[in-house]
Amino acid sequence: MQKKLNVVPFVSVENMMRLVLDIGIETCIAQIADCIEDDFRRWPEFDKTPRIASHSHEGVIELMPTSDGVDYGFKYVNGHPKNMKDGLQTVTAFGLLASVDTGYPVLLSEMTILTALRTAATSGVATKYLARKGSRTLALIGNGAQSEFQALGLKRICGIDTVRLYDIDSTATQKCAANLAGSGLAVVVCTSPEEAIQGADVVTTCTADKQYATILTDNMVGAGLHINGIGGDCPGKTEIHRDILLRSDIFVEYPEQTRVEGDIQQLDADHPVKELWQVITGDVQGREDDRAITLFDGVGFAIEDFSALRWLRDALKGSTRFAELDMIADPDDPRDLFGMVERERARMM
Repeated sequence: MQKKLNVVPFVSVENMMRLVLDIGIETCIAQIADCIEDDFRRWPEFDKTPRIASHSHEGVIELMPTSDGVDYGFKYVNGHPKNMKDGLQTVTAFGLLASVDTGYPVLLSEMTILTALRTAATSGVATKYLARKGSRTLALIGNGAQSEFQALGLKRICGIDTVRLYDIDSTATQKCAANLAGSGLAVVVCTSPEEAIQGADVVTTCTADKQYATILTDNMVGAGLHINGIGGDCPGKTEIHRDILLRSDIFVEYPEQTRVEGDIQQLDADHPVKELWQVITGDVQGREDDRAITLFDGVGFAIEDFSALRWLRDALKGSTRFAELDMIADPDDPRDLFGMVERERARMM
């Protein structure tokens, strides 16, 4: 990837798909997971703030910024569950990485596909540190746009070999099962969440509706289970019954954000939770024993998107899967922006 001060590498949806296929979907997820672990280990170096959200009746639009003092990154992302009925994506995103030294952007990218990869990577990291050793069966409740990435990520990172699928929309389950055919996973189509969870070591819930929902009820969750609750990601949207939360060891990305947006919005503001980055550094214990119920209340945090953009910047080295955008004014004299415009007038004549 050539460096020119007046152009910014841009990764379109088409180029992102081709880059991911060049590398391999599972490999991309695993590499992003490595970047997330590396960045979580240096968590104190980052600026941290809850994402900036603009809520409406139909959904939410959010900005997610962070910096490690060397690079600055942000992601724009929406969540509009009603879009699905109109044939539109529920979630779309784009992101930017910039140099703190100059303030110049160094990468602009689509992040709808990249977010799916990094969400799967984050679930993989959480499961790696919190699930029982030897976990092999995943129950995947909610078989929409994130589901295949989740299954493949846990297969690659955690050794999952069987996935049990359920969605209230059976066509979503059939879509997911068809997409996972030939993946090396044993795929079991289920007709209820209770059936899906039978024999599972890990449960991932990733539903889209913006409502207080109960995807998992208390009687469904037995000792030793690990849960990735990744669908409850804004105020008024939950998936897991409060009683499950009360008997689980809960792990989060950034408490100040998760207490507002995650499943733990159902709990008192002082209910104890542990931060995943501290488990990765060894400062906090993860799973206490094989009978414990561990819950990763994952809402997505800016550092994970920073990690994904950092991965992408490195993945583009030696690649042609990007375009160059003329985004930065580059006058001969930095003080003479007006003159640059006037010279363009002369060229147009």
